[in-house]
Amino acid sequence: MLLKVKQYFMSAAEFKELLLVNADPLRPFAINLTRNQEIAKDLFQETMYKALSNQDKYSAGTNIKAWLFTIMRNIFINDYRRRVKQRTIFDNELNDLLMDTGKVKINNAGENFFQLKEMHKAIFQLPPIFKIPFLLYLEGYKYQEISGSLNEPLGTIKSRIHFARKLLKEQLIRY
Repeated sequence: MLLKVKQYFMSAAEFKELLLVNADPLRPFAINLTRNQEIAKDLFQETMYKALSNQDKYSAGTNIKAWLFTIMRNIFINDYRRRVKQRTIFDNELNDLLMDTGKVKINNAGENFFQLKEMHKAIFQLPPIFKIPFLLYLEGYKYQEISGSLNEPLGTIKSRIHFARKLLKEQLIRY
C-alpha cells in the first residue's frame, strides 16, 4: 500500500519571512569567515540573494538555518578558490579595479633565513606535549590523523596545537 505524502509548498512571502527570521546568525558567521566587516556584509548579501533565487531548492520543513549556513560557506569557499586561482590584487589608486599583475614579490633571502631559523628554534623549544602535535600539523596532517597516530582524543590534540601557536606567538612577537 502506497502512502501519499502531502508536501507543503511555501509562498514567496512565507519564504522571505522565514529567511528574515533566520538571517541574524549569519552575520557573525560571515565575519568569522572573512575577518573583515565589509567583506562579511557582501557575503551576507550574496547568501541572501542565492537563498532567494534558489527558493525552489529549499524543502519546506527542513532546517533553514543549516541550509543558509551551507550556502554561505560554499560561497566563501568558492570565492576564496577563485581569488587564489586568479592571483588578483586590490588597487586603490586605479579606481578600485581588480588587476592581475602577475608580478612576483622578491624578499630578502637573508632576512627570511634568519626569521625561519628563529621560528624553528622557537618550535623546538616547545615542550614535547605541544611540539609533536604541532610539527605533525605543520607537515600537513589533519587533526583526526594526528589524534589517531598519537592515540589522544581529538579535542586534546586541537587544544595542544592551539597552545603551541599561542606560545610561539608570545616568543616570536617581534615578527
